[in-house]
Amino acid sequence: MEKLIARIGYAEHNYSALVELPDEVVVVTHKTFEGLKEAIIESLEFSKEGHLEGNEPAPDWVKNGYEIEFRMEISALLQYFDGILTRSALSRITGINERQLGHYATGYRKPRQKQREKIIEGFHKLGKEFSSVVLF
Repeated sequence: MEKLIARIGYAEHNYSALVELPDEVVVVTHKTFEGLKEAIIESLEFSKEGHLEGNEPAPDWVKNGYEIEFRMEISALLQYFDGILTRSALSRITGINERQLGHYATGYRKPRQKQREKIIEGFHKLGKEFSSVVLF
């Protein structure tokens, strides 16, 4: 099974994805992350059908099957959680001020590696806290 990497970004009020294949590139956009994932799958299936109908040998990802790994840029990650977590909450868990997080979310600014790590660590910490909740 081949692993295909879908690189997800966010700009101009749309999510975008790029999947680099050995002999082509698949690019899709959509207003929602869920819609984007569906569009990626549809585009890859369309490409797969084209390879199977063609006279050329099919690439490995077509012959052996594939799975998609979604990798999000910070802008896409922050946009995805925008309606779930407030910027104030994100600021508290990351240590990055709200205005800067807003710049990262819109793509106006790109975070440096250290800032990206703070954001990811904040999300991981929050996830651990959620997973430790026990009902009685």
